[in-house]
Amino acid sequence: MAEVKLLGAWGSPFSRRVEMALKLKGVEYEYIEEDLANKSPLLLKYNPIHKKVPVLLHNGKTMAESLVILEYIDETWKSNPILPEDPYDKAMARFWAKFIDEKCMPAIWQIMLSKENEREKAIEEAIQHLKTLENELKDKKFFGGETIGLVDIVANFIGFWLGAVQEATGMELVNKERFPVLCKWIDEYVNCSVVKENLPPRDKLIAFLRPRLSASSWKY
Repeated sequence: MAEVKLLGAWGSPFSRRVEMALKLKGVEYEYIEEDLANKSPLLLKYNPIHKKVPVLLHNGKTMAESLVILEYIDETWKSNPILPEDPYDKAMARFWAKFIDEKCMPAIWQIMLSKENEREKAIEEAIQHLKTLENELKDKKFFGGETIGLVDIVANFIGFWLGAVQEATGMELVNKERFPVLCKWIDEYVNCSVVKENLPPRDKLIAFLRPRLSASSWKY
């Protein structure tokens, strides 16, 4: 049997992505929890460049960065593919996965990092990116169609973590009035068994986020 180990952190959407893909594929693995405030020699050894989770170890081979790992998993274990077979559809899935990581997530975090006089601009940018993502969903159940695919897995921050961030801060960025299609996807997403089984406890996540994201007024 292939030896698979995953170095992750319970509250990290990035390592949870990898867990989701491994579970979807039915791959048995050993999970090693990392304390990111006190990084282990193992993490520093296997990811000396970024020193972050997730890190996947497979038969002595090591790789980092969740998008890289997800593609490796899909190519190594063929059952329940998370990327389309068609080259164009595959390229589009990669494009939207990168769009989430490079546009949507930074814009959302920028709202919380920005000064009060810069926050309105940050909110507008985040809304614009999320609207673009919502338009890609159209009338599909998931970004992958009828089943969870790469983009859905990568969007776990929007599907789950963002709701916890909103509750922890009082910020209301995503709601049914502003994003009806995205909110419908979120409901389907968090109730999908392979997703639900690979999410951190919501109360624990909110308690972890609240002191780190405290602000006087976040409601918009």
